[in-house]
Amino acid sequence: MGDAVAALVDQALVALPTETVYGLAGDAMSPTAVAKIFAAKGRPSTHPVIVHLPDIEFVPLWTEEIPAWAMALAAEIWPGPLTAIVPRGPNVLDAVCGGQSTVGLRVPSHPLTLQVLSEFGGGLAAPSANRYGHVSPTTAQHVLDELGDVLDPTRDLVLDGGRCPVGVESTIVGAWDDTPRLLRAGAVTIGQIAEITGREVSTATDGVRSPGSTAAHYAPRARVVPVETAGLDTAVATVAGAFGLIALADIAPPEADHIRLASPRDDAEYAHALYAALREADDAQLDVVIAVLPPDVGVGHAVRDRLLRAAATGQVTS
Repeated sequence: MGDAVAALVDQALVALPTETVYGLAGDAMSPTAVAKIFAAKGRPSTHPVIVHLPDIEFVPLWTEEIPAWAMALAAEIWPGPLTAIVPRGPNVLDAVCGGQSTVGLRVPSHPLTLQVLSEFGGGLAAPSANRYGHVSPTTAQHVLDELGDVLDPTRDLVLDGGRCPVGVESTIVGAWDDTPRLLRAGAVTIGQIAEITGREVSTATDGVRSPGSTAAHYAPRARVVPVETAGLDTAVATVAGAFGLIALADIAPPEADHIRLASPRDDAEYAHALYAALREADDAQLDVVIAVLPPDVGVGHAVRDRLLRAAATGQVTS
């Protein structure tokens, strides 16, 4: 871990594994490091990044006011796949917040990254380690495939912590007043948030921009066609030539020429396999991926969200 921490102190970038996806990390208090992250990703300056912390005890360094319900939620979930958007403290960089009055905070659970954070002793800005809008990486090789040509081989590092166990980005909760707001779906569900906080969860954003919330995001080169199970045959009939298919294992394959990219058994496996399957489609130079949506429960809600954003149409064949 020493080399990674030394690189971060030297304002270099380090790609780190989290339980959700790999992040491209830099010192969140360094304008130089944060600027390097935005440049490497081609990320718009108005799009905020999440600050990863070693422990919940670091929260007061980044915000001076956080609702009691949000601290209770964080205490229950962290380390884990939850980001809280809270009012920013006076020393937080504008670039980290996308110029807004809020900042996103989370404590990841991957042991490798927690060790780096602990030894670094501060916050790391770490959006997903891919070009802006592309499919997030869930392995170290995905990071190299995406950013190998822009990372500095003499200073920047990629830490290999294996495949990310969750596979989709953290749940983002707006936490600036009395009402929890679901800003991005993830492995932590609305039901869990409501149960832990004892509050009704809203989906109103109040105009706050959060990471990964644009209508078009998480997209491979291939065209993604999200469908409900009943709409699979209709979608297949519209495709000329071979296509990729992502569908739960109990869904029978169509007779048309296709590559089965993933056959997850449940919503958790679907989330774990999703991004690797979309990358496989691009490696195979497929033009179309038909993705049969999982049930809208649990992390399946997040999978559906990512597929609709990857399709960038909002259209589902039912």
